[in-house]
Parts: sequence; structure tokens; C-alpha cells
Amino acid sequence: MSRTQPPSGAARAGRALPQVAAALVLVLLLLVIVRLPWAGDLGMHAATIQRLSHNPFHPGNPLVDADTPSPYYSPWMLVLGLLAKVTGLSVFAVLRIAALVSLALLAGGVLRYVRTLTPHRAAPALALLSLVFLWGPLLFNWSGFLGLNSLALTVSYPSVFALGLTFHFWAWLTRAVRTEAAWGRWLWLGVLWALILLCHQFTGVVASLGALAMVIAARPPRPVLLRLGAALALGLLLLGLWPYYDFFSLFSAGADLEAIHKPLYEHLAARFGLVLLGVAALVLRFRRDRWDPLALFFVLGALVFAAGGLTGHYSWGRALPAALIPAQLAAALEVVSAGRRAVRVGWACVLGAALAVGAWTQAGTLGYVTGRAALPSAVSAKYRTPWVGYHWITPWVKYGDVVMARTFPERQIPAYGPYTVAPGYPDVFLPDAARREAAVTRYFAAGTSAAGRAGILREYGVRWVVGPESLAGPGLRKVTAGPGNQVLYRVVG
Repeated sequence: MSRTQPPSGAARAGRALPQVAAALVLVLLLLVIVRLPWAGDLGMHAATIQRLSHNPFHPGNPLVDADTPSPYYSPWMLVLGLLAKVTGLSVFAVLRIAALVSLALLAGGVLRYVRTLTPHRAAPALALLSLVFLWGPLLFNWSGFLGLNSLALTVSYPSVFALGLTFHFWAWLTRAVRTEAAWGRWLWLGVLWALILLCHQFTGVVASLGALAMVIAARPPRPVLLRLGAALALGLLLLGLWPYYDFFSLFSAGADLEAIHKPLYEHLAARFGLVLLGVAALVLRFRRDRWDPLALFFVLGALVFAAGGLTGHYSWGRALPAALIPAQLAAALEVVSAGRRAVRVGWACVLGAALAVGAWTQAGTLGYVTGRAALPSAVSAKYRTPWVGYHWITPWVKYGDVVMARTFPERQIPAYGPYTVAPGYPDVFLPDAARREAAVTRYFAAGTSAAGRAGILREYGVRWVVGPESLAGPGLRKVTAGPGNQVLYRVVG
């Protein structure tokens, strides 16, 4: 009778190393949440909470003074808006709470889903490290993508909350198709699927592709398919009943989003080259099991991404995580499931080197905790300075005031409660968005007369203007100056 040998010291150290590294990543992100660096869409989400906290039943457009729906009014943002209303907390405090919840949800979701793929204790930590570091030598940030730097900037966004839900959704679904779960669990899965789609539509697509791959891989019997159909029907019903915007009308809105998503198809090798290690791992998994769920998931995601590039539907590029996530997970899992010990050790060394390259690429993330001055010069060069914000206008500009500003301040000013003339982000539900953008361009054009500018201000009920010193003239009174030679003017006369 053989006796199981306890793991050696080297084995224990090898298992503990990724766990310690993953814990340090989570601690870093917790410290980032304290600073909450501002970049990208943070102003949009803050503005959404502002409107819901003031009027949760009829918030109107989050950015401009117009009575329109918005896809940003999701169940999660409604919860955050009500939290701000009940507690009186500032929207930025609420966003920090949202970040903490989302980070915990994401870490727990990765743990639960990876455990459906392997019982190895080091696998969840390796998976988390691969998700945040296995990218490429060129820094890439985008909402819904899990690189460390991207996650640091978007951890308070609904996309991270939806990704956390997604990993839990996949874990529950995987167990449901394996065990022929009861009707109640399947209906809950339908509710969860709808919730993910409402909270972040692009992540919902990724969640759906992953779910499809898991169902195909399981090849469930007819009773399970009937329950799956009921869950799908319930999810579709909830999507149709959501009162804050028409979810299904978004399918006809893609044309307005293609231009801003075209960069997703640029510099692919530099941004995602390290993921090729995961693609190699997927090939090995496929050779071992032609119904491997991660391999099927990757194929579905790659096909959607490629179809978007070939047809010019660049917004389909937001499905790219459906190819990246399974490849990143496969690279991590190969370390614990590659067969012979020598092969596993070799794979661990290659993955460790790739993760080191990815970590170095994203080393500037440390600056969101320490500030640039505390970073070594080599790391400081990788640091991307966050946006300053427009808190300097708030002593004068009040909630609901309309501000004339260009695109960059348009993306931040509504976070504090005011509206802008034009939305700083594409708005598929705002019918006069193009007209508003043209009015802003015309207002700031050098050849526009004072009378023409005054007419634009009257048309949109503008009370304040944020612009350069050279804008001073009749009808404007300088109130204060801000960073970057910007000036706040009060509209008079």
C-alpha cells in the first residue's frame, strides 16, 4: 500500500509564489481605489450617479439638459444612485464603494470559475496573474479589458462589475450543465444573464459567447436544454421590461460607435502578443479534448472579432475579451495540468517570463498609488498622468447649470452636476447630438462673431463658459482661472 508523499518545500514555494503575487496585485488595486485616478469614462459614470441620485425615476440625459433615455442607466448604477441619495455621499465616494464591490466580485468570480476547470490550489492565482499581465509590450487601456493598468483606471466602472458577475455566471452555468440543475437555478441564471447585459452591454456579449461555449462543450441532454431555453426566455423578458432604456434598440445603434472602436484593430501584436502563449496552450487543450470549453470560447470570440474587422463593424471589437480571457486562462492552467512534471516546470518558466514582460509594461500603474515623483525614472516613463478634473469650477457652477465647453472638459464637467451643451461621448439616444456638437464647434471657431456666440448661448440656456483667455469679450465675465490656461466665464447680459 503506497502512502501519499507530502509536497516538497520547492513544491510548496512554487504554489505559494503565484498566490503571494496575486495578493499583491489585489492590494495594489485597493490602494489605487483610494486615489481613484481619473481618465476615460469616469466622468460619464459619475454624471449618471448624479442624475439618478437627484431623480431616480426620471433622470433624463446624464450629460446634456435633455429628456432622453440612456444605456448608462443600468441596475447597478441605479443602486449606486440610490446609495448616493440615501447617504448623501459624494459621487466619487460612491464610485470608490462601487470599485471595492467590483474588485471583490471579480476576484471571487475568477476563483470560482477556475475551480470548475481544475482543483489545483495555485490555479486561481495563476489565472488572475495571467488575466492582468499576459498582454503585450505596448500598453493598452480600454473599459472591459482586464490588463492591470486598464483595470486600475476602470475598476469603478460598470464594466468591471459586469465582468465580476460574468465569472460567477460562468461558474454557476458550468455546474448547472454538468449536474442537470433544478429549474430554480436555471431561472436565476437567466436573471443574472440579463443583469450583465443591462449593466454593460459589451461585457454581456462576452458573457454570452462564453456561456455558449460552455453549453456546447457540455453537450447537455434535452431536459437541460429545455431549462436553458426557459432561462433564456426569462432573460429576454427582463431585458425588454427594463424601463430606463430600450435595450433592443441598441442593435441598430452600432453605426454611431464604429469610429471610436476602430483603434481596437490596431497594433494587435504589440498590444496582445503575449496572449499567443495562451493560444498555444489552447491548441494543446484542444488536442487533449475536442470539446474543451476554453478552446471553443476562444474560437467564438476570435470569429466575432475578425468579422468586425472584415466588415467594418469595429464595435464588434469589444468582443475581443472573449478570445483573450480563454487564452489567458489556458496559459495559466497549463502550468498545473500539462502532464509530466518537467513539462509543467518548463511551462511555468515560460509563463513566468511572459508575465514579467507584461508586468514591466504596466509598471507605471504603481504611480497611481505613489505619484510620479516616487517612481524610479525607468518606471516613471511608463506612467500616464491622470486627468486633473474640474472641481475648480464647483464653487460657482451649480447642479443643473449648462456649461459651454469643448470635448475634453465635456467629459468631466457633468460629473459635478452641471450639464454641457454637447455630450462628451457618443449618445445613440440623443437625436440632436450632431447639431449640438456643431454648435460647440461654431462657438469656439475664431471667425464666429460675438452676436453669433451670444445666439448659441441663448439657444441652449448656457450660464457658464469654460475656454481660453482669448475668448474674453462682450457677454462674458471672467470668474476664475484653472489648470492649462483655462478660464471660467459667467454669461452676462
